Amino acid sequence: MKYVYELKMKVRDYECDLQGIVNNANYQHYTEHTRHEFLLQAGISFADMHNRGIDAVVARLKMAFKVPLKSGDEFVCRMRIKKEGVRFVFYQDIFRLPDETMVLRSQIDTVCVVNGQLGECPELEALLEPYFEKA
Repeated sequence: MKYVYELKMKVRDYECDLQGIVNNANYQHYTEHTRHEFLLQAGISFADMHNRGIDAVVARLKMAFKVPLKSGDEFVCRMRIKKEGVRFVFYQDIFRLPDETMVLRSQIDTVCVVNGQLGECPELEALLEPYFEKA
């Protein structure tokens, strides 16, 4: 797979649950942080978009957990993106480092709400178009 962005991170103690593994909710934080960092490096500011009435929001989330992360584990979240109708579909995979063991496979569908209405956002589409996975 051809990823367009990746972000390395490290598990912090407080992200783990009683079993000593990362609590499932934290994987959503990891993928969200990766998307936000990607958007920043692409020159896209959520705050600026919001101030102009454009909000990109998560519409659907699908996660398949493969192997748990533990405190102190280093990992990388890799991302690719497609445009499907009004949706921006982010495919994000997490791999434990240094052995590249797949930890998580996820799909996050986002949509734009422009001035309170679900719809197309040509501005965001133009900024993301260079990163779209080609069919």
